[in-house]
Amino acid sequence: MMEGIYEPTWESLAQYEKAPDWFRDVKFGIWSHWGPQCQPGQGDWYAREMYMEGSRAYRWHVENYGHPSEFGFKDVINLWKADKWDPEELMELYHRVGARYFFTLGNHHDNFDNWNSKHHKWNAVNMGPKKDIVGGWEKVARKYGMYFGVSIHSAHAWTWYETAQRADEEGALSGVPFDGKMTKKNGKGKWWNGYDPQELYAQNHPLSEESWDNGMIHRQWAWGNGAFPPSEEYCQNFFDRNVDMINHYSPDLIYYDDTAMPLWPVSDAGLRTVAHFYNKSVSENEGKNEAVVFAKILSDEQKNALVWDVEKGVPDQIQEKPWQTCTCLGSWHYDQSIYDNDRYKSAKTVVHMLIDIISKNGNLLLSVPQRGDGTIDDKERKILEDIAAWMAVNSEGVYDTRPWKIFGEGPVAEASNPLQAQGFNEGRHAPYTSADIRFVVKGDNLYAHVLAHPEDNKVVIRSLSEGNPLMEGEIKSVSLVGSNREIEFKRNTEGLMIELPDEGAPNEISLLLKIS
Repeated sequence: MMEGIYEPTWESLAQYEKAPDWFRDVKFGIWSHWGPQCQPGQGDWYAREMYMEGSRAYRWHVENYGHPSEFGFKDVINLWKADKWDPEELMELYHRVGARYFFTLGNHHDNFDNWNSKHHKWNAVNMGPKKDIVGGWEKVARKYGMYFGVSIHSAHAWTWYETAQRADEEGALSGVPFDGKMTKKNGKGKWWNGYDPQELYAQNHPLSEESWDNGMIHRQWAWGNGAFPPSEEYCQNFFDRNVDMINHYSPDLIYYDDTAMPLWPVSDAGLRTVAHFYNKSVSENEGKNEAVVFAKILSDEQKNALVWDVEKGVPDQIQEKPWQTCTCLGSWHYDQSIYDNDRYKSAKTVVHMLIDIISKNGNLLLSVPQRGDGTIDDKERKILEDIAAWMAVNSEGVYDTRPWKIFGEGPVAEASNPLQAQGFNEGRHAPYTSADIRFVVKGDNLYAHVLAHPEDNKVVIRSLSEGNPLMEGEIKSVSLVGSNREIEFKRNTEGLMIELPDEGAPNEISLLLKIS
């Protein structure tokens, strides 16, 4: 661990206080949540659920690859070649869409490292694509001037892979163990000869309590409720791999898919990793900590040490400290059925989320699922092009903005929509109307994002009514961003009454009013 002003304790890490200003400025990131679990095209958590007898992933796996006792997830890795991956072309697209930071998947709960990992042989340079995925992304992200992040999810492999210790309870292969307990000696004559599956699966331990309850993993996510504790060797290996990644690629941001901190409270490996990352940032930035580390379900005290990430959800009030929502166009790992059934988020949904989030002091990180070969599909491209068209007109009301005195007004703002665990409240509100407005400020200008076009071309902003203490000064001008037409407005006790031009909206997603 690099020594410095940060020590591996919550108290010392709390010197961080909040995210740096650059993070508050960039607002929008895109995430390549891409690894070997995308190869089957069957959605998220494939490497766990393929070992759950009778599940969708299990049935597909048996039909297409064979029984998990003979063809396990380690063998899926060998099928993943990423042969059509073009990071340059994708990064150009993502930058044009408006992303100003980019994340790659460093590893998932499947415990497979997407870089040339010195401390983990099951990595993308040794097998599968035989390419440095993290390094490839990092190079082009820097070329386009984007901040670069790596997401790490491997702390949970210890319990997450416990399904690989099972066997079928029914059928011709009932009682035949899946491959989760295989060791190096089983590899003779196999493609993986010389590699130890236990380095990948980490299942040389007893099962956690109620492990056969498929939902128990969620209740044990913070290492309580009977989760079998990870070994010291496992925790140290997590630290070693993370420090290797940090030192080799110098990311600006790290995302941990963990409650509070990786492996906390059963190990200090996560605390040591973050202290190393922060001290490295201070040493490279003239004494300032410019790093960003995300984790989930943080207490108020922990939000002094880390940046809060909300998964697939948005809090219903402005947050004092900068934070982030992470969400996905479809499934976290590529799912062909989402494409087939037109179940992607629309560009309108993504943009509305972005507007709502930035009005509350947050950023949006959007995952764009990739096929195993490294490409994105035509429906995703259309969605991204629609977001790019909106950004081309409205980006001045996004980048470098800050929350106003209130985040917004309208029916959705007034309704309760509480978060659940890590987040998970997206899409649970009523449809937006032209009465739903979100505010941000930049310089002397107030920006009002109107989330639907009014049929009568009239917008009423009640928070800007005459005499309202939220806006005590005079309103001198109102303009519609993307239009050259003069805007008529008047202010009375009901609100700021705005008459839009008849020429139609600059786009179909939302309107942006600039108020001086």
